[in-house]
Amino acid sequence: MEITPIVMPKWGLEMRQGTVLEWLVSVGDPIERGQALVDVETDKISNAVEATDPGVLRRIVAASGEVLPVKALLAVMAGPDVSEADIDAYIAAYEVPAAEAEGGDDGPAYLYADVGGIRVRHVRRGPDEGVPALLIHGFGGDLNNWLFNIDALAGRGPVIAFDLPAHGQTSIALAGATLGEMAAFVTRFMDAVGVESAHLIGHSLGGAIAMRLALDAPGRAASLALIDSAGFGDDINGDYTGGFIRAASRRELKPVAQLLFADDSLVTRQMLDDLLRYKRLDGVTQALTALDRQLFAGGRQAEQPGRELGRFDKPVLVVWGREDRIIPSAQAQAAPEGARIEILAGAGHMPQMEKASEVNALLKAHLQAA
Repeated sequence: MEITPIVMPKWGLEMRQGTVLEWLVSVGDPIERGQALVDVETDKISNAVEATDPGVLRRIVAASGEVLPVKALLAVMAGPDVSEADIDAYIAAYEVPAAEAEGGDDGPAYLYADVGGIRVRHVRRGPDEGVPALLIHGFGGDLNNWLFNIDALAGRGPVIAFDLPAHGQTSIALAGATLGEMAAFVTRFMDAVGVESAHLIGHSLGGAIAMRLALDAPGRAASLALIDSAGFGDDINGDYTGGFIRAASRRELKPVAQLLFADDSLVTRQMLDDLLRYKRLDGVTQALTALDRQLFAGGRQAEQPGRELGRFDKPVLVVWGREDRIIPSAQAQAAPEGARIEILAGAGHMPQMEKASEVNALLKAHLQAA
């Protein structure tokens, strides 16, 4: 059996290093594919590094508390036929790839497309061939909301994630505030990047946009995957949307951001600083206020395309965090007959981050079936 390295992962284009928090397995343990091995913290969020292959954990190289660059060696797996001397030699010879050691990036840089005068930041991963998965984030978010998912999904085909208008590093200008107007913008973005049809994967507001697009232009949607999606029912937590818009300091923003997670310790100082940096851009408050008033005034969802979804005749996956404090998980039951519904315990409004492994497995199975 060959030696298999366990390395510091790269979650998102901006990650350069991570801190080893706690090992979840011990030397000598048999390891299964997908098993959580070690918790790692980045300046964005913490998550578990998972085994990509089965084997036996033979050596732990990185101790808890160590800060290491992306692709640094954390541990070694190998079968019993591999000697300790061979493992020693492998560890001694291991080097962090040159691109990472120099602070470079082995993936594509951010891309930008002009869509009717709006400059849209996006990333594309995976092969060139095949129907892409198009990832659409939610209210106040950006493409980094998918940092644990992009590369995991790129193994099966092309993946595109982008910042909606007035979000992330896309131009601070709205392309309309209704779901129909935003869905039409997404189709124009698809045209700009040469995508005729895509598997639409939407989170929260992004899910409602994906549904509206699939209903208005069914030929552009190969399937739908909806994560804690708006658009299925009346209720939405106005304390979150309004609180996010009003918060002007870490002290004000922290309890609002904590509503996103079942484990509110995931809200780091860096996460708050990144959100505040975005919110302080000229025009952001006005844009988010316009969206909130149009779509979520008074803590009610003005548009509910999920109630029309029965006429969409392609695969639909609905995933929800059971402890969602923004949009109640009970709204998943409004999904159309034939949709696959998965409610994840221990997750809030951001299961693609809190339960990345489970969500990625569900998305992969959905895309394979579609």
